[in-house]
Amino acid sequence: MASGLLQIHSLLRWILLIAGLVALGYAIYGWATKRPYDRIMRSSASMFAGLLHLQVVLGFFILVSMRLTLTGLIGHIFLTLGAAVAAQIPLSMMRRRRPEDRSFLPHAFFTALAFLLLWFGMQAINRGLFTSFFL
Repeated sequence: MASGLLQIHSLLRWILLIAGLVALGYAIYGWATKRPYDRIMRSSASMFAGLLHLQVVLGFFILVSMRLTLTGLIGHIFLTLGAAVAAQIPLSMMRRRRPEDRSFLPHAFFTALAFLLLWFGMQAINRGLFTSFFL
């Protein structure tokens, strides 16, 4: 079971990467073209944050089921949790703002920050983007 969870965790990172690139790309596009904030931004950011939260939960299940003790695991866990928080911040910020005050820039900044934290989190356990548990 743990091996299957590890493979799902590894596969989900690619789906997460695509969702994050869509959210980041649309945020930059919306900011650069001065478009009004819309449902597409909220949906793409929600998809990215939701998948990232799922990735964190899967990681905890793997941690418990395999009793992992890698030295960089603490860094991996906290950096990934930080990325999940960073992905959630713009969604919470925009929800509290009036519709005419919502903007794309917080989404671009915090999605880029989430990617940076995820990258450092993978480096903490010596995993690259193209390293897989399938082989």
